[in-house]
Amino acid sequence: MPFVTAGDPDLATTKRVIAELGGRGVDLIEVGFPYSDPIADGPVIQASYTRALAKKVHVAEIFAALRDLTQSEAKPLPPLVAMVAYAIIFRWGPERFVRDAREAGLAGLIVPDLPADEATELATLCRSAGLDLIELIAPTTTPERTKRILQTASGFIYCISVAGTTGVRDQLPVELKQQLTWLKTQTRLPLAVGFGISRPDQVESLRGLADGVIVGSAIVRHIGAISEQNAPTEAALRNVGQLADDMVAATHRAG
Repeated sequence: MPFVTAGDPDLATTKRVIAELGGRGVDLIEVGFPYSDPIADGPVIQASYTRALAKKVHVAEIFAALRDLTQSEAKPLPPLVAMVAYAIIFRWGPERFVRDAREAGLAGLIVPDLPADEATELATLCRSAGLDLIELIAPTTTPERTKRILQTASGFIYCISVAGTTGVRDQLPVELKQQLTWLKTQTRLPLAVGFGISRPDQVESLRGLADGVIVGSAIVRHIGAISEQNAPTEAALRNVGQLADDMVAATHRAG
């Protein structure tokens, strides 16, 4: 599951990136709603949010772009899920946000700043709208709290591979294997690993442990080159597509 920041460098490019990734055989696409104070995103994604916000990208415009994409794309897209701060949902209005998300073609929400203990209302709204509320579990999450999280989670579990923020890393922690093995005894939901996944060999190292991988900063960096390095859009799209090809191939080998 690749991650894309909505509105970086603009929504027209975001739509092209999503279409490119969809054509490369990815299974899900995570769409980040820019936020000024993200709690878990590393410098690459934070910078992409800053660029999008500087251009005053608005929630309504993101929904409109996604709706246009999902309704007009000739080939079916993989499911799209939003990574969105609860502060944004709260200001928009939870019922309105869930309704607009569904109408825009989204399949689920990931809300990193919403504690599981306070997620019942949003989980109910999502369930009524046919959306999944995807919960995050970190290495520091206790077994007791994990069990409470699993009570409201649906779709899949976002397994944070390391304590800290998102970003490319050379190695995944050895403790991750133990965490994933235990989680499989607690839930039938698929397990997707994020934070630090950027290379095919990391995908292969999760063979038999995880059901999916989330690639964020490595994708965003290629798109960011359009703004930061004046890279041609076509070149950035090719780089994104090649990375997606490599990761998809590794995932299939791992299966």
